Amino acid sequence: MVTSPTSGINQAINAYQSAARAADSERSQATQGTGGDDFAQLVRGAIEEAVRIGERSEQLSIDGIHDRADISDVVTAVAEAEVTLQTVVTIRDKVIDAYREILRMPI
Repeated sequence: MVTSPTSGINQAINAYQSAARAADSERSQATQGTGGDDFAQLVRGAIEEAVRIGERSEQLSIDGIHDRADISDVVTAVAEAEVTLQTVVTIRDKVIDAYREILRMPI
């Protein structure tokens, strides 16, 4: 099965949209004081999806080594994992920057 390089990106976008929709529906059902829980669940879901993408990439790489997977699938999965990792690192950096900015605010 040959997949295009954009299919992995589309899967990631769909996963994030699904997580956002789930968070929106939970937010509408939740009480007013649980905004932090919604954000935590959204982040947790995104991290779990990133882990799943990484595990899939590892498994396809192993299968490729043993000639059980098409090389284009392996390359696509590895590229998808790389993009996901870059996204996670960028988000982490932004969160750390925001935290540092909050610490610099006068009380």
